[in-house]
Amino acid sequence: MRTIDIHAHIVPQSLWRAVDTGLEWHGFRHEPDGALGTVVGGGKRTRFITHKVRFTPEERLADMDAQGVDVQVISIHPPFFGYHLDPGPGLALAREVNDEIAALAREWPTRLTGLATLPMQDVDAAIGELDRATTRLGLKGAELDTSVNGEQWDDPKFLPLFQAAEKMGAVLFFHPQPLHNFLLERINRYGLVNALGVILDDAIVTAVLIFGGVLEACPDLKICIAHGGGPACYAMGRLDRVWEIRPEARSRIPLPPSAYLRRIYFDCVTESEPALRFLLDQVTADRVVLGSDWPFVPWKPSPVAWVEGLESVTPEEKEKILWRNCEALLGL
Repeated sequence: MRTIDIHAHIVPQSLWRAVDTGLEWHGFRHEPDGALGTVVGGGKRTRFITHKVRFTPEERLADMDAQGVDVQVISIHPPFFGYHLDPGPGLALAREVNDEIAALAREWPTRLTGLATLPMQDVDAAIGELDRATTRLGLKGAELDTSVNGEQWDDPKFLPLFQAAEKMGAVLFFHPQPLHNFLLERINRYGLVNALGVILDDAIVTAVLIFGGVLEACPDLKICIAHGGGPACYAMGRLDRVWEIRPEARSRIPLPPSAYLRRIYFDCVTESEPALRFLLDQVTADRVVLGSDWPFVPWKPSPVAWVEGLESVTPEEKEKILWRNCEALLGL
């Protein structure tokens, strides 16, 4: 059975070349700390926990083979979106990363494809780069953070991006910061910033896109949320209720939030069979795609084997998750 992984990250080789020569990379600097060190930029520190972040393309392909993944959809590791940069440097970062991802896809067209990163600090530049990435580089869309320098995606200034993506048929994959989300301000213990903060951000961006009228304004927009959307589906009853009782919750959408849920795709990175089963029951198997969060989740033995071994998921559902849905979504 064919397998397509929509959620696979890259730390650009251009960053590692800068590290090896002692130079900064678009304002990010490397501090030696253990085997892989820490990258600092935008007031944030990113420490690497797996040697796979330095894999060559050939090593990546070998690891994909070991995990039973036929195609990876590559996107940048979120700490390196670079939204904090001035517009010019932000665009330079995006163009360099997108050129690198596109080069990989050209060299291994049957194994790799990609999503662009965009300079969201400048919406016009982001639209231009999305157009370049999809029409000239052949990428399938873009990966986006769950907010932009503290601004939410329901801000009217972002609507032109969504309209452009809808017109282009580009996929927008939303992925929060793994170690720098809002939960960090409340508690920085027990690994909760990653384990819980990430999926709370997934749920928040899902709610913002719905209540903010993005899906109402752009009904054909292709959106995918990482980590199964976190607790978004579980919270739909409460979200519907707030829509019923609060006028401001109805200001941009004529239908309850649950009516928009099945317009969104979600990856299967729930790391829990009951959670994935609940997701499938809420959005249907037509809206769930394979994700691995490569190389940061230590699947045993692999995300593909995990899906294949789930007793509560039917063979037809597994086929949709493992490749059919993503093939259709990305137009592969």
